[in-house]
Amino acid sequence: MFELVSPYQPAGDQPQAIAKLTAGLLSGARHQVLLGVTGSGKTFTVANVIRNVDRPTLVISHNKTLAAQLYAEFKSFFPKNAVEYFVSYFDYYQPEAYIPRTDTFIEKDSSRNEEIERLRLSAMSSLFSRRDVIVVASVSCIYGIGSKEDYTAMVIPVRTGMELSREQFLTRLVELLYDRNDIEFTRGQFRVRGDTVELRPAGREDGLRVEFFGEEIERLTRFEPLTGNKIETLDAVTIFPAKQFVTTGDKMKRAILAIREELGERIAWFEKNGKLLEAQRIKQRTEYDLEMMEEMGVCSGIENYSRHIAGRAPGSQPCTLFDFFPPDYLLVIDESHATVPQIGAMFEGDRSRKTVLVDHGFRLPSALDNRPMNFLEFQSMQGQTIYASATPAPREIEWAHQACSRGRQSAPSELSADQRRLTSAATEKDGVVELVVRPTGLIDPKVTLKPLKGQIDDLIEECRKRADTKERVLVTTLTKRTAEELTDYLRDIGVNVRYLHSEIDAIERVEILRALRKGEFDVLVGINLLREGLDLPEVSLVAILDADKEGFLRSETSLIQTAGRAARHLNGEVILYADVMTNSIKRFLAVTEYRRQKQIEYNREHHITPRSVSRAVEESLATYESKRAEAGAVLRDAKMDVDITETIQELEEEMLAAANELKFEKAALLRDQIKELQRMIDGGRPAGEAKPPTASYRKKARPGRA
Repeated sequence: MFELVSPYQPAGDQPQAIAKLTAGLLSGARHQVLLGVTGSGKTFTVANVIRNVDRPTLVISHNKTLAAQLYAEFKSFFPKNAVEYFVSYFDYYQPEAYIPRTDTFIEKDSSRNEEIERLRLSAMSSLFSRRDVIVVASVSCIYGIGSKEDYTAMVIPVRTGMELSREQFLTRLVELLYDRNDIEFTRGQFRVRGDTVELRPAGREDGLRVEFFGEEIERLTRFEPLTGNKIETLDAVTIFPAKQFVTTGDKMKRAILAIREELGERIAWFEKNGKLLEAQRIKQRTEYDLEMMEEMGVCSGIENYSRHIAGRAPGSQPCTLFDFFPPDYLLVIDESHATVPQIGAMFEGDRSRKTVLVDHGFRLPSALDNRPMNFLEFQSMQGQTIYASATPAPREIEWAHQACSRGRQSAPSELSADQRRLTSAATEKDGVVELVVRPTGLIDPKVTLKPLKGQIDDLIEECRKRADTKERVLVTTLTKRTAEELTDYLRDIGVNVRYLHSEIDAIERVEILRALRKGEFDVLVGINLLREGLDLPEVSLVAILDADKEGFLRSETSLIQTAGRAARHLNGEVILYADVMTNSIKRFLAVTEYRRQKQIEYNREHHITPRSVSRAVEESLATYESKRAEAGAVLRDAKMDVDITETIQELEEEMLAAANELKFEKAALLRDQIKELQRMIDGGRPAGEAKPPTASYRKKARPGRA
């Protein structure tokens, strides 16, 4: 099914990695680890594996930005197949919450991205109708969505010659949550012109024209919504729901009865325990929601009643994207050392917030079942899994060891002799497949150990050497205070230096990194922001101060990830200032030396000359920064009488445009900027007391306040 399109062939460690991963999947191994260093081509390797095993695939990343990059890469590798994108459709999302100490209720506030919602619906539709599907998702895929059973029951298959009246067809469209709009024709809407019905399917860009002759469908046509021009004539088509949360009318009626029953029980419980305020609050809020559901078929926060609507038992597992995949699907977890812990943590955080709402009468107890999967439920839904990371966690390696051992004992009998040989090779390393040799020939940076005594003086000398050759330096410290004091000291003696830590806002961080790449300064001092995902090809030296202080910031994983920031430069070097050879340092040195020697041997054998990575500097965000500075100057004027609403509106438009183009990092930066402008309007509150963009965001809790 999958047709891989690429201008280059596998090289370096890629051929053996592809062969071993493919063979492991064929042999039935449930867990495998792809240990791939930066620049080794993990995505291309996984694409080849997908083509070899020919199965629907789910790729999970731990944030939207990385997911968007993976989506673009897989889209280029498989242009003829269904590569879909499934992330949270909120540009901005603040869940409802209650703070008992201050009696403050925070209403749900969000900005929904219609384009991402279309992509989510497209993913669900593709999984429903075909097998050549790759879905790239963030960890939001473990959250509950509509039931697959309801989704299946609601689809409308239509074909030419089918006996179906126009009125019956329109009724079905309304049941699928399509809106009639004869003027503005957007996704999820339909319009009627005599015996012709035109609709914009929620998960597609084109339109569908259905022409009736009496009680029969006479013609089906795909057309361009803007011009109305015909694209093609169809014999048959399936129309999918306009929303993710859909259900039949009978189920909704049963759900309303079940909600009323739970409401009665909850009111009685509150009154029995002397909580009359909570009893009145839950009564008014829930009855308002029920009225909306009876009259409109939907209400604000209807997802909190998902257990009743789906007919699930209390505490049961929610329906998620995983339910739409067939049993033989392949799961790929990118940057697994960060993604797997994030999956495990989301359930507890969600439950903690909602428990407070339930205890104080803002939600019924059934709202606790509108949740992400817990980790055990996630494991029960896992298909055969590949964990991709440069620093896989010990438990992922252990899972791979155990799965590989079982795979050797239960290899399918239908495997060919060649496949069995591959299977044997795949299990030699106990399920851990290395992708260390880069096709580009670039070698891991060399590591130098130096004593703690005189580390600052030595650092100064190293920084000056690199500055003379127009190269950049990263310095990591253990605390924010140390980073700031070291920056002041280096600046006083003539080193062109700046610092970077979490108290610097998001826009300024990007500008600092961009200035470093442009050569506006030579040395950047930071703490833990200089790790995964930071692409700085100009950096040739990473200096790690106090490297022997064992802990999270100086663990084996942190050392490997931090050292990787110098792995894109031909003269890359890492200096560890340490007096004690900790276990983390020993393991880090062993890993680095092994990777260096393997790459050097490959380069020698294939006559490859390594070259530094070259990448253009990103577009400046100075435009947005200057707008903020200009707005700040206006607000500091004595009279404070200039309205900056237009500035905020412009930034909001730019934020939505960036999100529509899947540039989530830029969208997040613009969102932060809007928050700062709003804080200025509200009197310059400190960052820790920021007021969100919506004026009605925080309200004192009162009975019945929706």
